[in-house]
Amino acid sequence: MHTGRPGDQLVRRPRAPGRREGHTLPTMSVPQGPPPPPAHQPAGWIRLTVQGNALTSNMVTPSVRLNGYPVQGAYGASVHPVPPGPWHVDVHCQWLRQYGQAALDVQVADGQTVDVFYAPPWHQFAAGRIGLEPQPRPGLGLFLVLMAVVVVVVVAGIAVSLL
Repeated sequence: MHTGRPGDQLVRRPRAPGRREGHTLPTMSVPQGPPPPPAHQPAGWIRLTVQGNALTSNMVTPSVRLNGYPVQGAYGASVHPVPPGPWHVDVHCQWLRQYGQAALDVQVADGQTVDVFYAPPWHQFAAGRIGLEPQPRPGLGLFLVLMAVVVVVVVAGIAVSLL
């Protein structure tokens, strides 16, 4: 065995069983610095604005998918970098069941930011709205009727208990 000192002999080790003569094991290369920057890849952005907030909509943030891939959803504006081309934006809310489904197809050009607005419904029995400009939140009429019924029942219960 060669220890690296002058005068030592180089001793050949016996070949491992099953290993052919002249066959070498793969070696790992050591990087010589940072890799070269990638060639310019065109990019665009989808700025998704989810209208409302956790107090007026749902404490669980809406689920967002771009071309079927889940991305981070949040109330307010969130910017998603995407390659240019056609994109399918799909948004829905979740509470006991999926509701507020809305979808939109957009075309993103190189360097372009496409603004998309999603309005979740006021209740679970309506679809959401999505478009290229701010959207009204659907389902307000039914929500107000349901709240009025709740108020009438509570007031009637209090009035009956006082008699």
